[in-house]
Amino acid sequence: MKSNQRKLIAAAVAMLSSTGASALELNAGDYKFTVNGNINVHYIYSSCENNAVAVGGGLACTETGSAGNNSSISNGLLPAALTFGIITQQAGLDIEGHFGFYPGVSSNDGGSPNLQQGAPLGTNVALATTALDVRQVYLTFGNKDIGTFSLGRNFGLFGFDAIINDITIPGVGAAGAAAVGAPANTTLGSIGLGYIYVDTLAQINYTTPDFAGFKATVGIYDPLNPVGAAASQHSAPGFHGKLQYTTNFSGAKLYLSATGLTQKQNDVGGPGNNYTSSAFDFGGKLTIADFELAGWYYVGDGVGTTALFLNSDDGAGNKRESDGFLAQATYKLGATKLGVNYGVSSLDLAGGEVNPTLVKDNKKITGGIYHSLTKNLTLVGEVTAVEAKNHSGGKNEAINFNIGTFLSF
Repeated sequence: MKSNQRKLIAAAVAMLSSTGASALELNAGDYKFTVNGNINVHYIYSSCENNAVAVGGGLACTETGSAGNNSSISNGLLPAALTFGIITQQAGLDIEGHFGFYPGVSSNDGGSPNLQQGAPLGTNVALATTALDVRQVYLTFGNKDIGTFSLGRNFGLFGFDAIINDITIPGVGAAGAAAVGAPANTTLGSIGLGYIYVDTLAQINYTTPDFAGFKATVGIYDPLNPVGAAASQHSAPGFHGKLQYTTNFSGAKLYLSATGLTQKQNDVGGPGNNYTSSAFDFGGKLTIADFELAGWYYVGDGVGTTALFLNSDDGAGNKRESDGFLAQATYKLGATKLGVNYGVSSLDLAGGEVNPTLVKDNKKITGGIYHSLTKNLTLVGEVTAVEAKNHSGGKNEAINFNIGTFLSF
């Protein structure tokens, strides 16, 4: 559960840390080697629900032991990152290879930045270390005339634009595990609170050339099992696609996108319990001078909530429907950006299902201040309120505050 909720995206590192040139570029013959990355650290204080009700899949933190409040020092929505690129041009083709390595600052011996060390030592104790997460290994080739092919492990298409434009990318958003005394190396941001996490997938994609601002991507990906279900063979891959459009007019810039995915799930809950998962999202961003509005909406059938195929069916192959949205506004005052976003992720019961403690919806509102102390160093302050409600009407509420820094290079 923690692993699927808290993996965060490296593509944001590239957008935040570079305006063209990489932090380091080395030329050797026909090859260029590049290095980018970030280090971000935040103090996070969380006030959690101390009269908690059962909400399976709820993202509002609850009291643990005798404590309803928690302090932690952790990474935010993004882990720290060190990303390497290898670039060359051969026979008229632009060829690139990419590797992404993601450490954190929280104590962890679990082999993944999001799996804490367990018994007999316990969690977040002396002698622990952090771990390294390798989530990107992919290559691309093509050119502006024929388009681009991408093969390897990289971020998927569904949900990508929602998270890459989330104002909490350099910050924290919802605290997630950082609120419960055993912080993972990333927080939630707005994951499960306005969009489903895009995740990293083994995939093969093709992106068309730019046609008057339009681009399309189609591809296949290694099919995923539902979270918590037994491993299953899949006779066909998963499929996903994306259509995007960018234009400028009257001093404004508009970006629109729509994505979709579909995948067959086999033998969920027993032989013969098969179903097809599908999801669709659309949204955009409008920038006028220093003001920006953004929003994305998604709907899914047998896709679940928070992570791909988490709580996607009732355990017997009967699909649950889900939907959600994230709305956001920002305004720049010189070197300071002010922002607010609000998100909701809802999950319906399957037909005939009785499950009063299953999460019905997770809601969040975040207000943030992001000040560029230098072109690479950003100071961050945020306040986030989260509500989780179950299907019997019970709900938990929590709030967290964070201050920290984000260094990109």
